[in-house]
Amino acid sequence: MSEGTMQRRAQRDDQSDRTDRSEPGVLTDGGGRRVRRASRAGGVNRALAAAAALPVLLFAAACSSDSGSDDSAGSGSTARADAGGSSASESASAAPTVQAAAFKALPKACATLSAKTLTELVPKAKAKQGTSTDPEDRASCSWSSLDNNGVKGSQFRWLNVSLLRFESDATRGAGDRLAQEYYAKQVKDAQAVAGAKGTTSQAVAGTGDQATVVRYDLKKKEGAFKQQTVVARVENVVVTVDYNGAGLAGDKAPSADTLVKAAEKAAKEAVASVRAANGEGNGGAASGGSTGKPSASASPSKSSTASSAPSASPSASPSASAAKAAAAGASPSASHNS
Repeated sequence: MSEGTMQRRAQRDDQSDRTDRSEPGVLTDGGGRRVRRASRAGGVNRALAAAAALPVLLFAAACSSDSGSDDSAGSGSTARADAGGSSASESASAAPTVQAAAFKALPKACATLSAKTLTELVPKAKAKQGTSTDPEDRASCSWSSLDNNGVKGSQFRWLNVSLLRFESDATRGAGDRLAQEYYAKQVKDAQAVAGAKGTTSQAVAGTGDQATVVRYDLKKKEGAFKQQTVVARVENVVVTVDYNGAGLAGDKAPSADTLVKAAEKAAKEAVASVRAANGEGNGGAASGGSTGKPSASASPSKSSTASSAPSASPSASPSASAAKAAAAGASPSASHNS
């Protein structure tokens, strides 16, 4: 072997030895090259193993995350369902309700007053039943009388009783409240009759739950009429009594105080008849003028719809021509009866 060849081999060995020493943990003996390759192969194997394990870990983490989401979604849905059920329950419990009406029937209007009372207020008069499409909710009856005194003139009287019953309605409200509203309207209308003079109002005791009498004078071509209107409410029924009188053909005008007392008496009997028609107390006509007892409580009701207005007052029809003329102008309160 030449010296140059030996020198180059020595240089290679020296370089190899330096390379082996520069890599920590790598053997530097004659089989060093193979040892480094084995070491490198082991590192690659460990890297491949770690890379293979990574998808498994990611899949496990994803499964765990999905399971948590499902649980969360399930609990959220349950919460929403519970909340929806609670809302529906609260909505159902909040639905408006009204009590049943206290009175379910009306008496026959022409039978609300006793024969004795009719003789006193409208002597020798005949009853005239008002027309109604719903007699269970509205009714009316009128009487007119002409007491002819010959050359001394005559006394005219006209009496009308109107009854209106209100049922409760879930939208409009309780029957007694609806009746109270109508009662107030009737009183207001009676106080606002066109042409009325000297209008006064006062409460009437012992007549249903509440009652008011309105009185005034009304001048007509037939004579000077004195009008009395008593509006009363008993539970869910409104009773309106109109009573007027006039002295015709030269006869003197009747006493307004006497007419007011007569109208109040008729209203008390009519209220008692309403109670009796619903199984309370005695009827006014049957008992000859029972006043009935005031209601202990105003109970509202629960039924279909309430009537909005009573039937119009029938026109008076006395037999004499003078009475006919008087009757034509004897119902100034017809506007608040219709």
